[in-house]
Amino acid sequence: MRAETQANIEKIRNSLTLLGQRMDIETAPHRLEEFNAMVEDPNLWNDQEKAQKLMRDRQVLVDKLKTYEAIKQGVEDNAELIELGEMEDDAEVVAEAEAALATLVEEAAAKELEALLDGEADANDTFLEINSGAGGTESCDWASMLARMYTRWAEKRGYDVELQSFSPGEEAGIKSAVYKISGHNAYGWMKSESGVHRLVRISPFDSAAKRHTSFTSVKVYPVVDDSIEIEVNPSDIRIDTYRSSGAGGQHVNTTDSAVRITHHPTGIVVTSSEKSQHQNRDIAMKALKSRLYQMELDKRSALVNEAHENAGDAGWGNQIRSYVLQPYQMVKDLRTSFETSDTQGVLDGNIDGLMASVLAHGVSGKGRAEANAEE
Repeated sequence: MRAETQANIEKIRNSLTLLGQRMDIETAPHRLEEFNAMVEDPNLWNDQEKAQKLMRDRQVLVDKLKTYEAIKQGVEDNAELIELGEMEDDAEVVAEAEAALATLVEEAAAKELEALLDGEADANDTFLEINSGAGGTESCDWASMLARMYTRWAEKRGYDVELQSFSPGEEAGIKSAVYKISGHNAYGWMKSESGVHRLVRISPFDSAAKRHTSFTSVKVYPVVDDSIEIEVNPSDIRIDTYRSSGAGGQHVNTTDSAVRITHHPTGIVVTSSEKSQHQNRDIAMKALKSRLYQMELDKRSALVNEAHENAGDAGWGNQIRSYVLQPYQMVKDLRTSFETSDTQGVLDGNIDGLMASVLAHGVSGKGRAEANAEE
């Protein structure tokens, strides 16, 4: 067996070891039996939210077990095929099995990385807030490009995306928008995106075709569920209603139903502009609780605390990632130095590599000053 093939087998087995540790493979079958017993309880659906959470948790465990067993079986089967092919001098069988192992190395590595998403709120849905920064119309257009990028990324993962609030730019793009992204590990993946994103390009709004630099701020915070209790003192908040018009189509809203909640102790402001004022109050309150919970998470980690509390303005010196379209093509994460020249792919939502680099490097809250020093 070639050294490269043996190395691939070891990589896969090492990934399996980590996956097994993260999911506690020894007790996982027993936990699945417990889930199955609870699912058969005829009173389960008396509490819809509790039942839905239980079903989601059960499915997550089922998927993890299937993935673990599939990778384990795959490495064993292909290792045996290689040995058999070598014994019978069948180069075609050996080549096919080696190619399968190479693919399995990538799959196992991806699952190993995903296993790092074991933080308290990593499995939760997430809110994504996008605000245009320095640069006027340029930044509003850049904000809309980022919104498209994240929407496409989420849809490729099978996540649901809901627009919560929207403020259009004066000439183009968006001033601000808040989305709710729903799916397993949505927050765990998205949390690496909090910070300022910088774009360098030839402006489509400049008749002189000059190069412009634009900035947009991205904030990510988890959707809190019933398992996380957040107390909000009614005397600490102000609730305002106002008239808002959305992005067009199904999001048009011209009634006084939009809701803005201001949390006085922290200065947090959240909005929602769906059609129903009652629905908007509920959405905005959940968003506020999520922001407050994010602040609590930040306090527990000095690194994350630095990244969020020192977020700064969306302008020079505060960026975590640069997207350069002119004079060359390059997207670079300034925290990890991960870079790619596939700028169109990134803008089309292929950002797993950038996200993974932050997760693997363990720097999702790395200080911006340190990040900029690496640029």
